[in-house]
Amino acid sequence: METEVLTCGYSFHMEPFNVSTKSGLNSYLFRLQTEGTSEVLVDGHMQRVEAGHLLLFQPGDPYELRIEHELDQPGNKIASGDYYVFCKGAWIDAWWKRSLKQTCTRIDLDARIISLWRQLILEKRRMEEENHELSGYLLQALCLYVERAATETVSLQGRPFTATRMKRFIEAQATATFKVDDVANHVGLSVSRAVHLFKECFGKTMIQYALEVRLASAVERMHDSSMSLEQIALSCGFGSYPYFHRAFKHKFGTSPKLFRQNAQQN
Repeated sequence: METEVLTCGYSFHMEPFNVSTKSGLNSYLFRLQTEGTSEVLVDGHMQRVEAGHLLLFQPGDPYELRIEHELDQPGNKIASGDYYVFCKGAWIDAWWKRSLKQTCTRIDLDARIISLWRQLILEKRRMEEENHELSGYLLQALCLYVERAATETVSLQGRPFTATRMKRFIEAQATATFKVDDVANHVGLSVSRAVHLFKECFGKTMIQYALEVRLASAVERMHDSSMSLEQIALSCGFGSYPYFHRAFKHKFGTSPKLFRQNAQQN
């Protein structure tokens, strides 16, 4: 078997919790903090881990997790949540070795990663009905997603983490209706600061980038869908067909109708 999910789940702690395997883990461990904080042994010292921190450990790594009362929080309440998976297998070994894996990385809490983790947990809960092949593919997909997230959200060609989070939010929401305020709220910045940071990092406005994503989505659907051009325009986030027609012709130098006809002939 190329991959094996030993155990996986979601943990939510409201009381102090401590686990330690200083002699070394017997398998790979992936852990994503989604709520609250904890302390984890990272590269020989205890490090504060907050929502968005991804932890990757390989067999033999010492591991220690502490969840304690927050002295700086009202009432010193504990509310720490995380997704985890223990796994092993030849595919995981090869995936781990092909690139440097940082033990602790800050990533965006992408809904696709959370969804994959939940699907993996649900499949594992099926016990004797678990489809091990499906679990293996879900685990592989999760590995590839977290690897890309770790690479892209920490530094995208040297750009700040916050700017990359805005870019990813726009990519996910471009075909729906969203406002610049929504992007700013997503990263906890004022609208003016978010607008300035995005333009500074990517050389274009958020609206310009959203338009690029929408047009790219429209081209894909024109190739692979029987939808009408009007339906494509609306499904890709354009408020009206005339607006879509103008934006498309400005970008590609031809009308959507002629573009589609030429694509179908080639």
